Amino acid sequence: MFTFKQAVFGAACLSAFGATAGVAQETLRFGHVYEASTPYHAAMVNAAELLEAKTDGRYTMEVFPASQLGKEAALNEALSLGTVDAIYTGVAFLGQSYGPISISDYPFTMRSFEHWKAYVNSDLFDEMAGEYKNISGNTIATMTYYGARHVTSNKPILAPADMDGLKIRTPNAPAYQMFPKATGANPTPMAFAEVYLALQQGVVDAQENPLPTIQFKKFYEVQSNINLTGHITNSLAVVVSPVTLGKMGDDGQLLLDALAEAAAATSEEIVQSEAELVSWFRDQGVNVNEVDRAPFMAAVSPMLTSGNVPWDKEIFERLQAIQE
Repeated sequence: MFTFKQAVFGAACLSAFGATAGVAQETLRFGHVYEASTPYHAAMVNAAELLEAKTDGRYTMEVFPASQLGKEAALNEALSLGTVDAIYTGVAFLGQSYGPISISDYPFTMRSFEHWKAYVNSDLFDEMAGEYKNISGNTIATMTYYGARHVTSNKPILAPADMDGLKIRTPNAPAYQMFPKATGANPTPMAFAEVYLALQQGVVDAQENPLPTIQFKKFYEVQSNINLTGHITNSLAVVVSPVTLGKMGDDGQLLLDALAEAAAATSEEIVQSEAELVSWFRDQGVNVNEVDRAPFMAAVSPMLTSGNVPWDKEIFERLQAIQE
């Protein structure tokens, strides 16, 4: 006979099982510094859905945009500690662990988007990503195109001489300071979140970023000219903590797969956006200036093969030999 006492015991067992099942699902944390309106954020929200599906609900992921978990340096530190599971970070930050991998963030090391795409699928990149992992412990899940960087200012920048004395905001990394230094400008490191106000108040004269970033950060509201220097072919790395992969076991590969799958379409989306934004900016009354890049490339070229760069001649030559 099925007694009331047995029914209570059975309900308690079911409740305990449900609680155990609930505990078994773990939510990972993905942090980045970009706005929620960007395709980078949308890609990682999609990655969270893919992860949950691939792991049959064992894992999901919450995505924190706009520096909610800290600025980029703090996110990189948190990744090593395992307090953040995965992040977007710039190649220059990867270079703090393994210098040569920062090469793609230096001016005019990439000829085009197609050259960049061939590079991130090359043996050269695989080797450097492996060295980065050996040193940092972190795993690069995938790379995403961020865009070609252009100079914005309140005057046309058509030749290196137009950069002379210009106080230009740059990220605090040598890769971004090379172009201004080579052309006589004064690079001024500043946090990303502070740039709009600094331009508005005249603290700096100029800044440089890809067209989608210029749009979503609204820099065109406080700068009259966008000069198509295309001096850096920029990218973001999606990087995963060794602590996270260690605790996930076989599910770690499913996380890497979800991140790569979700990010795959973002690069093409950014390329399409760049093509459309020139007309959009002109419709807003901004001067978008076509630039002869050759004189700028000539100014930078000697610095790329000097003894002051974090790669050797062989890596530079292998990169240039990659065919797009």
